[in-house]
Amino acid sequence: MKKIALAIVCLGTLAAPLAVQAQTVVKIAFAGPLTGPVAHVGKDEEFGTLLALDDANAKGLTIGGQKVRFELMAEDDQGDPRQATVVAQRIVDAGAKGVVGHVTSGAAIPAAAIYEQGGVPAITPSATSPKLTQQGFKVAYRVIANDFQQGEAMAKYAVDALKAKKIAIVDDRTAYGQGLGDALADNLKKLGVQVIAREYTTDKAVDFTALLTRLKSKQPDAIFYGGMDAQGAPMLKQIKQLGINTKFLAGDGVCTGEMLKLAAQAMSPDVYCTQAGLPAEKMPGGTEFKKRFKQRFNTDVQLYAPYAYDAANALIEAMKLANSVDPAKYLPMLQKVNFKGVTGTVAFDPKGDNRFGGISLYQFKNGKWAVIN
Repeated sequence: MKKIALAIVCLGTLAAPLAVQAQTVVKIAFAGPLTGPVAHVGKDEEFGTLLALDDANAKGLTIGGQKVRFELMAEDDQGDPRQATVVAQRIVDAGAKGVVGHVTSGAAIPAAAIYEQGGVPAITPSATSPKLTQQGFKVAYRVIANDFQQGEAMAKYAVDALKAKKIAIVDDRTAYGQGLGDALADNLKKLGVQVIAREYTTDKAVDFTALLTRLKSKQPDAIFYGGMDAQGAPMLKQIKQLGINTKFLAGDGVCTGEMLKLAAQAMSPDVYCTQAGLPAEKMPGGTEFKKRFKQRFNTDVQLYAPYAYDAANALIEAMKLANSVDPAKYLPMLQKVNFKGVTGTVAFDPKGDNRFGGISLYQFKNGKWAVIN
């Protein structure tokens, strides 16, 4: 009997560590452009998401009575709407419990329909088109301000501070670029300012000579470009080469460190941009986040990594509130999420927009983007 009792004790001792080590793997997907001309923006947000999951894993969370370990599933949508739906279906089929993404509005809008069908919540760090949350989908959220707010801020600054009376608008025909252009045009109209031209290009173009030659004859006080830095940089260079004396205005797709490299000598104090959200140094946790991000990935924050970090944490907070990683159970809890993130307070309105989104204005000064408002 003693030998049997000893065997039972030994078996119990061996079993205990195995129980402690048992974990439920929770797959969180990131979706964005990881190849192509705006891959630097996608990688920035992927790294922000990964840092959030690393931090959550370090805490050793227990949800629904189970130890959980978050695992990143990174998918490349190439910033393309058609590829985005393919990626979204792959994420749903893989059993991901939530999505951080997509990066661009053109990708996020069609992908949202796939996530709605699959019941998988998706929080974008950077897709700013109002159309995303106007589709009526329960799963679509964002932690960033939208284009309406960017258009209003840029319109007021262009008119009040820059005294621009004739403004030309160019966009790349993506949901993001066109949305920004429309928002600016609508707000300029409210201010009684003339939009002297509305031109269009694509998110693959690099030669804007014909377009800019047409604009030059109209002598605009400012040219606004709605699109990304991969097109914004050559456009700015060609504005300078053609001798067009004008202010260059843009949205957050151009408000990047990469723009400073790509445009180089063409940059001047006549270049301005808006960015949804606050500059890192103004974010409650921005300075510390930049330091940790650099240490972890050996690269600087490009643009919206802090928002990707907060988006991932919003998913995790909802899971904690529901005490479940099941999307069907934690999705309603996203409406109750309210926490102090790196970027500020994260809480959502009934449509899925962040209640506390803000806009920052920048001007190129002394080799960098300088906050002016």
